[in-house]
Amino acid sequence: MAILGSILKRTFEIRDRIPKRRKVNGYKQQVKVLRKLLTKAEFTAFGEHYNFSKILNEKDVVAAFQSTVSTHDYNAMFKKWWYRLLHGESFVCWPGKVKYFALSSGTSEASSKHIPVTTDMLRAIKKSNIRQIMRQGHFDLPKEHFEKGVLMLGGSSHLNYNGTYFEGDLSGIQVKNIPFYFQHFYKPGKRISKERDWDTKLEEIVKSAKDWDIGIIVGVPAWVQILFEKIIAEYKVNNIHEIWPNLALYVHGGVSIAPYKKGFDLLLGKPILFFDTYLASEGFIAYQDRIDANACRMILNNGIFFEFVPFTEKNFNSEGTIVDKPETLHIGEVQEGVEYALLLSTCAGAWRYLIGDVIKFTNTELHEIIITGRTKQFLSLCGEHLSQDNMNRAMELVSEELNINIKEFTVAGVNYETLFAHHWYIGTDDIVDANLLRTRIDEILKNLNDDYRVERSAALKEVIIEVFPSHVFYDYMHKIGKFGAAFKFPRVIKSKQLNDWQTYLKEIEKK
Repeated sequence: MAILGSILKRTFEIRDRIPKRRKVNGYKQQVKVLRKLLTKAEFTAFGEHYNFSKILNEKDVVAAFQSTVSTHDYNAMFKKWWYRLLHGESFVCWPGKVKYFALSSGTSEASSKHIPVTTDMLRAIKKSNIRQIMRQGHFDLPKEHFEKGVLMLGGSSHLNYNGTYFEGDLSGIQVKNIPFYFQHFYKPGKRISKERDWDTKLEEIVKSAKDWDIGIIVGVPAWVQILFEKIIAEYKVNNIHEIWPNLALYVHGGVSIAPYKKGFDLLLGKPILFFDTYLASEGFIAYQDRIDANACRMILNNGIFFEFVPFTEKNFNSEGTIVDKPETLHIGEVQEGVEYALLLSTCAGAWRYLIGDVIKFTNTELHEIIITGRTKQFLSLCGEHLSQDNMNRAMELVSEELNINIKEFTVAGVNYETLFAHHWYIGTDDIVDANLLRTRIDEILKNLNDDYRVERSAALKEVIIEVFPSHVFYDYMHKIGKFGAAFKFPRVIKSKQLNDWQTYLKEIEKK
């Protein structure tokens, strides 16, 4: 009998049934968070510059905060404030000295960003992780499940240290600070987690896979699929469940799972639960807590104050750059079905910070959201307003219809004759008719997006499809030094990145 599993499951169930003392709406939760943030940072350089003391004395603290503090993208935040943290200065944007920095390039930046990770932020992330784990008591999982291993496919816990601070992937920083009570369940363990070379790490996990009893896996879909394929090939089995028969739950994040579902179906021996999570380098934003919800519930009472900027031409220019004084809304003003860019103010010293993601509320009462794209990763050459959400859904539908596994894709907006075209690059190892693929993607997008349908008869004159083996995408990421758990291939490719990609494709064609 799984005694530990029984105790853990019963604990989760009892804790989740404890009634709250009173029902607090999202706006009140957020006001409380904002007051805590302002109070804690009141006597930092940032807090004194923007006179947090005065803001805290205002009757409407949210309005006062929004009218006083400027919005910041990463470049503005770093050039004005965060660069001082890298030199060891304390009390800049948050009390104390910042010991850790998460390296994040998103999917479109050329160089790595240094995102501060404070002790308070690590504590907040840990608290949200525990909440997410507690929700497993509702998923009708057997008690034995709660004794199985948890494989976290993340970055290296061997962080770079320059004498002032540590830097690395947020996942590596988390492992470095993993709670003692979780170490019994955690895989791949301290030794393998320190490995910096991604290929070597994957091989080490493959070698150890047969000795582990994994119940939960956590990671970015593309790399989890690659790992499953390597394990299946190494042990000459039909599916991953022949190695890990108790694998029951996959916690994914970073990109939409929809385009990858077809691929996972081919690698699994039985159905598992897929749960989305929204953990960024800047903080833990949301997680899925209902089996029947294809959305994540925002965490409104744990160290992050959220603002929502309608993703419109009024607030963003054609390149996706936010204007100086955008329209901003709080959690009590948002509407379902409207796209918003997220601004965060956090216990790591980010203030009215544009994270770069675009979200949409699917349920305002439960504060559930989906990520629909990035502010700089959408296509609107002539008014087609094609979002990543549209692209992901199109890949999911065409994969099912043509019975193919599309592992990666990206799309570029290009000039075509005197007007425009969309150029798709598709990564699949299945045999597929490129012309049929082009026709079906085009037709599906016309059904999904009215603006796209209109422009296909006007300025958007052509859809171009090129199909490549999936390794071409991974080899390119390897070539540019963005190979590993923290990196995702951009869904929309533009400017210099597009030129580099096209140059790479020409090089491999010559070989």
